Amino acid sequence: MRNETPACPALLVAAPASGQGKTTVTAALARLHARQGRQVRVFKCGPDFLDPHWLELASGHPVHPLDLWMTGAQDCAGRLHAAAREAGLLLVEGVMGLYDGTPSAADIALRFGLPVLAVIDAWAMAQTFGALAHGLQAYREGLRWAGVLANRVAGEGHAALLRTSLRDEAHWLGALQWAPELSWPERHLGLASAGETADALQRLDAMADRLAATPLGRMAPADLGPWRTSFEAPAASSPPPALLAGRTIAIARDAAFQFVYAANLDCLTVLGARLVFFSPIAGDALPACDAVWLPGGYPELHVHALGQARALRDALARHVQAGKPLSAECGGMMALFERIATAEGAVHALWGLLPGTVRMQQRPAAVGPQQLALAQGTLRGHSFHFSRCETALAPALHASAPDGRAGEPVWRRGPLLATYFHAWFPSCPQAAAAILRGEEILA
Repeated sequence: MRNETPACPALLVAAPASGQGKTTVTAALARLHARQGRQVRVFKCGPDFLDPHWLELASGHPVHPLDLWMTGAQDCAGRLHAAAREAGLLLVEGVMGLYDGTPSAADIALRFGLPVLAVIDAWAMAQTFGALAHGLQAYREGLRWAGVLANRVAGEGHAALLRTSLRDEAHWLGALQWAPELSWPERHLGLASAGETADALQRLDAMADRLAATPLGRMAPADLGPWRTSFEAPAASSPPPALLAGRTIAIARDAAFQFVYAANLDCLTVLGARLVFFSPIAGDALPACDAVWLPGGYPELHVHALGQARALRDALARHVQAGKPLSAECGGMMALFERIATAEGAVHALWGLLPGTVRMQQRPAAVGPQQLALAQGTLRGHSFHFSRCETALAPALHASAPDGRAGEPVWRRGPLLATYFHAWFPSCPQAAAAILRGEEILA
């Protein structure tokens, strides 16, 4: 009989702030253990499309978000439970600082009993390192503490100074010296994806090699016993009805349309849909389908290829004119406007299924959790974009922040639905199905 409360070593990798090296350490640790033949499962706290690309490459398995608000406690519990039944090591990368956000990475650690490893950028720091580590550990009662790892240290002397600043040197899990191979390629929304980085695997191996020289990297499976964590099964729930049975959904997927949660694809499959994929920037034709989904991504980096995809543009226009649903999310929506103006002022023609101009900017236009209330239920999700839309088209409805403040507009033109809002389909499969069936969604 299978153990219904599996246990395995687990670790939540956190930091005092963004940019400290959480992704570096999580990916390196996953790669190191995967190279040694262990089954490693990795999760990411909070909404994120980019870090999971690297974590998936490092571990060899899909990376799902854990968010007590967006995905929900039961979804988190179910995914952790399923992973623990197979894994020899379970890793969770935090988001921002350990206590940042509502809910925070610390809330995840406390909810599921995960030991916390703090990664601290010590580049311009001496004994205050110990005070910061102590504060992270002691700020919330009940937090399991694995230890601390110093990032970007200057050398062995610097590392020794940091180690002796700790109240308990047993919590020292090592130091990583700064090196060019430990840097990540970035752009305005965050890290460049692993698929766009030619030497991605070599970078991960270099990081794993560096980590292997630390106490953390030298830990054998028997040493991971103190991090062993039990994961209870969530309450059983019924699968959603097959509301998309017999329907084919065409999904854009390439470097311009890459922001897709694996769980959203799984949800559509459970709903009965047949999924087919196409690449607009490769010049693919629109597959025969009942509905189209254009996910988010980086259309602003591929304006020339998208502007020349006239056959696809015309096919999408015919699809909509035939009354078939087209759902466009963030970057997918941007491609549907008449033109895009870059942050440098250049203007490029796009597909023109929506009137107006998308304007890129240097700072985020919106970021944070949001939800979309529809007749079929409420989809939870988030928003994060560096552009704004100038259009005469009036919104059909708006998403909202958790506190009720107005959020992203949703534009509708016949069966075309477009918004900056990124939906987490498992939060309300019935609403996701209604959008892709072209049903009336206004409450």
